[in-house]
Amino acid sequence: MADYGHELLFGTFITPQADQADRVVALARLTEQVGLDLVTVQDHPYQARFLDTWTLLSVIAAGTTTLRVSPNVANLPLRPPAVLARSVATLDILSGGRVELGLGAGAFWDGVAAMGGRRLDPAQGVEALEEGIRIIRSIWSTDGGAVRVDGTHYRVWGAHPGPVPAHDVGIWVGSYKKRMLALTGRLADGWLPSSPYAAPDALPAMNARIDEAAVEAGRRPADVRRLYNISGSFTNHGTGFLNGPAHMWAEQLAELTLTQGMSGYIVMGDDPDMIRRFASEVAPAVQELVANERALRTDRPSPAERAGRTSEPPPTEQAGRTSEPPPTEQAGPTNRPSPSGTDGDRERASLTTASPASGTPTPPAVPTSAFSVVPTPDDGTRLSDVAVWDETTRPTGPAPDPNRRYTAHEQASGRHLIEVHDHLREELDNVRRLVEQVAAGTMDPGTARSHINEMTMRQNNWTLGVYCQSYCRVVTTHHTIEDVSFFPHLRQAMPELVPVVDRLEQEHHTIHDVLERVDQALVALVTEPDGMKSVRAAVDLLTDTLLSHLSYEERELIEPLARLGLS
Repeated sequence: MADYGHELLFGTFITPQADQADRVVALARLTEQVGLDLVTVQDHPYQARFLDTWTLLSVIAAGTTTLRVSPNVANLPLRPPAVLARSVATLDILSGGRVELGLGAGAFWDGVAAMGGRRLDPAQGVEALEEGIRIIRSIWSTDGGAVRVDGTHYRVWGAHPGPVPAHDVGIWVGSYKKRMLALTGRLADGWLPSSPYAAPDALPAMNARIDEAAVEAGRRPADVRRLYNISGSFTNHGTGFLNGPAHMWAEQLAELTLTQGMSGYIVMGDDPDMIRRFASEVAPAVQELVANERALRTDRPSPAERAGRTSEPPPTEQAGRTSEPPPTEQAGPTNRPSPSGTDGDRERASLTTASPASGTPTPPAVPTSAFSVVPTPDDGTRLSDVAVWDETTRPTGPAPDPNRRYTAHEQASGRHLIEVHDHLREELDNVRRLVEQVAAGTMDPGTARSHINEMTMRQNNWTLGVYCQSYCRVVTTHHTIEDVSFFPHLRQAMPELVPVVDRLEQEHHTIHDVLERVDQALVALVTEPDGMKSVRAAVDLLTDTLLSHLSYEERELIEPLARLGLS
């Protein structure tokens, strides 16, 4: 794998929360204000809590001047390709050529079917996407006459092409499995995976599949731009991929550009402080590191030239850059502030090294460490006098191996589970706020019930399904998770954990019963004079049971998830 020399892009991946519409648009404008290149929005048309992606992107494009916009990625099963092509071209014309098309085969098929879309199996999804790309490109071209694609899934026969986009819109495909990666290599202008599903150590094999398919189709591997949705956190000490100080982020991303050809980095999350830090501390540093290394590679003599020299030994390639790199012109936007400090001042945490013998980069190393994901503790506070279970009878799983080392990718599953649980904790806070609004007379009980019934915690099978369903919303990723029922996997892979899994499932049912108490209390509030007391008691019991359960689940499952590779 190699650096394909593409211009670097940096952007954001924003959650289109309908109840925070003004904030969503403000985050997009912040993306431009801090000098980033691109804002992207996930596309889940079946999600009632989300703004429509194309309408939102149009508003963002109208309120900015330089920012590129893209769905991340468009849900093709619910956006007919001919109509989607014209929507993209129209917005590209109106925005002055600032639209790209992230495109996916579809996921969450229950939601797609509920909105009137067709439910497809994986092979059908790939086939439909290939037909869709043909139609989209034909609509954008006015050189080939009427559009005629008679496919298995889409038939466009005799449609007039146009309008033509203002620039060559890139089609960036979100893909992970072999068939989709092959399609990406054959047809796409870009590849758009997400780090929670394609960790750095998985990129070489996936890139190789894209390159192989590109060559088989008569294309160059460099014809496919490689972009990367990334998730991480800024910390004082590095603990793995994108968990560390800003300079470590920059070094890791620069290495991915130089060794894996990644050239677009899109930070996932809705935290304005993270967006600012990514723009001011990470993006310009990556630009500098990559520009310097590319300049050094250009200045180095070729192997043939080195072989022809006899008067002096060939220069030695170094891992990283020299302490005094030659001045170079940085690629990309020029309105980003320069990184503080010098390369020599920073402690290196590079993902790759150079082979002393060959002087060529080796694939990215997979950093390992002791298990560092910390479960959310149960502080023992109880608001209710009622106990729906005996916590002293909870079984425990096998003790972790103290000598076991974990990659950042393995540990990511535990972090994601905590993030999903944090979403449920936020919903619990919302329940308590709703109750107080009812008590204050600013909301009626029926409206409060409606809000609660729409929450993740109120849906059937919530804890088994939330790892998939809520994960998409909380972590702002959106591609298919094939195995949503991970409890059966745990039972089969680790029999000694079966008592814990059985207890967790029992507690799920109990929590449903407690939620029913909240609902019943809100119903009774209309007729009972002292009904608010019952409502508050039911919510206190829900608080005790839910927080206790989530802490127990994290304590028992986080390390096994990493041990078994369930990420």
